[in-house]
Amino acid sequence: MKYLLDSHSLLWSLFNPEKLSEWARKEIRNRENEVAVSVVTFWEISLKYALGKLELVNVSPEELPEATRVMGTTILPLKPDEAASFHRLPRLAHKDPFDRLIIWQTISQKLTLISKDHEFEAYSEYGLKVRW
Repeated sequence: MKYLLDSHSLLWSLFNPEKLSEWARKEIRNRENEVAVSVVTFWEISLKYALGKLELVNVSPEELPEATRVMGTTILPLKPDEAASFHRLPRLAHKDPFDRLIIWQTISQKLTLISKDHEFEAYSEYGLKVRW
């Protein structure tokens, strides 16, 4: 399977795996799966950290890409056509541009999003697959 981690899924995978569901922990650790993190997630974490909305203990946002690679996760770039076609995603439950872009990447690349956020399920009729 091919998965994309949401921001909280990434942070919990790295620092608090006990917060993940048993299913999510198993799928993220399964080396037969392709697990990715979007560059958008690093941008979101960096911005929230700068605004004081996110606290990171003993790690800086700059260290997260390498920690992600060490974990065996690939980093998913934002493709130009994904950025340009983003306007096609309807405005439903999520107004947050980071979440919406993650949703759009997941749909565009036919991935499954690993997220605890139940509001994402509103996008299932547009092709979003989300699991927790």
